Amino acid sequence: MTRPTPLLLHGWGFDAQLWDPLAELLPGYRLVRWDRGYFGEAVEPAVEAPVAAIGHSLGAMLLADRISAEMPLIAINGFDRFTGEGATPRRVVDRMIARFAQQPDTVLNDFRRRCSGPPVERTISRERLAADLALLASDHSGPAPKRTLALQGVEDPILPPTLRETAFPGATRITQADGGHLLPITHAAWCADQIEAFLCR
Repeated sequence: MTRPTPLLLHGWGFDAQLWDPLAELLPGYRLVRWDRGYFGEAVEPAVEAPVAAIGHSLGAMLLADRISAEMPLIAINGFDRFTGEGATPRRVVDRMIARFAQQPDTVLNDFRRRCSGPPVERTISRERLAADLALLASDHSGPAPKRTLALQGVEDPILPPTLRETAFPGATRITQADGGHLLPITHAAWCADQIEAFLCR
């Protein structure tokens, strides 16, 4: 059996370094990282099939829009839409967008603090961060790939429980009882185990 190439995409406010802890635990795979360029150069690599898409948070939604229905998708703290019925109220994101236009560094670091992540000490790309923040405000819900694994954390402060339970209908859903919004960092070994089991089915 040919192992797929995992294509990794981080969520809003982070970069490809998010995957460092997980990468060490998947030595049998050639990992390819997509970086949205929030803190440096944007990198969208070309990957030859077979591919397994692994997205964190917003990264899962972006990957679901770009891969074929035949490719497996692993959504970690992910969603197929962030706002809308049963999700985050649109007004919450609208306020964040308005604040970001005035105080981008403050809004970014407030968000990372809510995720239990460290503050950013690098120059940010306001344009790229603002563009992807606007994507969170869209009432978007595209079709999920046929094989989708959704890994969620009960203690996630970013995703409402109803969204964690309904994102990517039909997905295999596994929840980490004490996990927050940064499962690839805080529960990297658990994520690696779930990914390995899912891809080897």
